[in-house]
Amino acid sequence: MKRILVTGGAGFLGSHLCDLLLKEGNEVLCVDNLFTGRKVNIHHLLNNKNFEFLRHDVTFPLYVEVDEIYNLACPASPVHYQFDPVQTTKTSVIGAINMLGLAKRLKIKILQASTSEVYGDPEIHPQPESYKGSVNTIGIRACYDEGKRCAETLFFDYHRQHQVNIKVMRIFNTYGPRMHPQDGRVVSNFIVQALQGKDITVFGDGMQTRSFCYVDDLINGMHKLMNSKDGFTGPVNIGNPTEFTMLELAEKIIAITDSKSKLNFFPLPQDDPMQRKPVIEMARRELSWEPKIALDEGLANTIAYFRKSLKI
Repeated sequence: MKRILVTGGAGFLGSHLCDLLLKEGNEVLCVDNLFTGRKVNIHHLLNNKNFEFLRHDVTFPLYVEVDEIYNLACPASPVHYQFDPVQTTKTSVIGAINMLGLAKRLKIKILQASTSEVYGDPEIHPQPESYKGSVNTIGIRACYDEGKRCAETLFFDYHRQHQVNIKVMRIFNTYGPRMHPQDGRVVSNFIVQALQGKDITVFGDGMQTRSFCYVDDLINGMHKLMNSKDGFTGPVNIGNPTEFTMLELAEKIIAITDSKSKLNFFPLPQDDPMQRKPVIEMARRELSWEPKIALDEGLANTIAYFRKSLKI
């Protein structure tokens, strides 16, 4: 049995990771300041003797004894990370320093949940890990994009300078149960609007593309990376390479929900990427991982979750 620290553990991804780690028979210390994480996501775990919840902000040092660290703490949707952009950058950068310092002291392995946003609005499509990105350093998304890029820098510098055992994954668009209904992301937006019979908000002409990975696939890839061979650091893309336009996604959700919602078009936000699709050959080769759950199946599960949680 390992004692495993999950920062951001009450969030969408973190809570699913806690489920998996507990199912394996580990002790889990879930740390979250509940800015975007929600207690409802971990309510079913609170009576588990191997689960502990600690309300804490990773921008402050944390003194605990654990065997592994998954660092997921950071608001990940534009609505949330642009609400307090200075704090977003601090969470990515100072949070990484604090968690890396803990990993260094304890001589343990640490995984960083990075993001496809490090590629910015890409000039190369699809995006391999070797692509260095095209990010607007002074744009409204930079607090998140550059914060995560700096966190990657810190991880590799701690690895080179202090021999910290690191794993870095770049997460592409992920969806599934426990998404925040007001997180402003396209899947949750479209589902909530369709279920409520409201017009569906489409930015731009709807022809921009994303690749959507179901949460179970993503967490499986994260777990495989943490347990991969020593010396394999990443960064490695974890995402689904099947690409859809926003219009295709809207049409699927309208069909599955049997909604009468119409499409309502708005200008594209600043620096919103036109294309996003991972190259996952490294994950296939090094982790024997690839996504299994198709978009239609994942959307059906997610819609069922929102119907229940929103009582629709």
